[in-house]
Amino acid sequence: MTQRSTVAIVRTPMPPDEEDVDRMVREAVRLSGGLDGIVSAGDTIIIKPNLLAPASPGQGATTDWRICKSLANQVREKGAKAIIAEASAIGADTEESIKASGYDVLRAQGYEVLDLKTCKTVKVPIPKGTVLSELSLPEIVMQANAIINVPKMKTHDQVLATLAIKNMKGILPDTLKKKFHTTFGVFRAVAELNTVVKPALSVIDGIIAQEGLGPLFGTPVEMGLVIAGRDPVAVDTITGLVMGLEPSKIETTAHAAELGLGTMDVDMIDVVGLPVAQVQRRFQLASEALENDLRFPPGFELLFNEMACTGCRNGVLSTLRDLEIEGRMDILRDMRIVAGKMDAPPPASDKRTLFVGVCTAAFKDLGEYVQGCPPNNVDIISAITGTSDHEFFARTTE
Repeated sequence: MTQRSTVAIVRTPMPPDEEDVDRMVREAVRLSGGLDGIVSAGDTIIIKPNLLAPASPGQGATTDWRICKSLANQVREKGAKAIIAEASAIGADTEESIKASGYDVLRAQGYEVLDLKTCKTVKVPIPKGTVLSELSLPEIVMQANAIINVPKMKTHDQVLATLAIKNMKGILPDTLKKKFHTTFGVFRAVAELNTVVKPALSVIDGIIAQEGLGPLFGTPVEMGLVIAGRDPVAVDTITGLVMGLEPSKIETTAHAAELGLGTMDVDMIDVVGLPVAQVQRRFQLASEALENDLRFPPGFELLFNEMACTGCRNGVLSTLRDLEIEGRMDILRDMRIVAGKMDAPPPASDKRTLFVGVCTAAFKDLGEYVQGCPPNNVDIISAITGTSDHEFFARTTE
């Protein structure tokens, strides 16, 4: 029988000061069951934010440092050691992300903030894995007594939203982050990762959320929310509903539910604090933001089969958006990009043709090919430009 889960929703007036954030986080933790049974004296606890790239706090792309400070203080009050730890996205400098996101403030105050890219890794078997059998994961994470996961509430250009289950991908070394796209299939692989590093508590930062072209370049949304619970699948389910999304369409969360990591059944989730209806807001999806704004050069064709999944569709579109921001759209002139599952190849053409994703692999000899399910945006842009330029990861806006 499925066990009931509790998810807490707490709101603060905007903009909150540090005391307001601390009060809100403590209330969310208390309502969701507290730290008893998670943290004991002498424990080492990993607090895992989302610091995917250098981004200012007001962008809504990275976890508010004040939430992690509150959680670290609560861990310390239990007599345990708190380590705030993260590894930024492929090609992004975690130390730059730490500075840009304000976490150097915590370091100056004596809190430990760790770049997982610099840490020793150990081989970890994945007993429940179907696409994974073994991973090299940071030893300090695997030796911790518990993980408190602190993701951001935001949309994502490859999944509808990046929440608790998806946030754990951040502990991976860059080489494995890449393989999750090119080799394993990111949606299932992320869920299977959570079977060996399942967070004991997930606290979602929805103070300043992000909609549209997330996870980095979207539009900030002032929500004033913290959502917390011990069941990461239930937390993602309720947060998805708050964002106006169908939770079952968030593929990483759906796979995690299938693996028994929690429940997506709203009838089995007790929402405490504020009800979903009181805080709900329909977020603009990445696909909506992309399709409304892109302007293509002459001769460019974008061929999406109707069966193209969200991952490939949004990955291609967000990559094209990156090119537009960089003023490099002209490189697409007289080119075509093909993505999605299809039974027959597209019509022959003299145009340079790029096939994207495993569903087009049968036709890769007819042009250029980008492997992955879905391919990482870095790989798509590298194939288009013929370079391995990662500089767009470092671009931030105030």
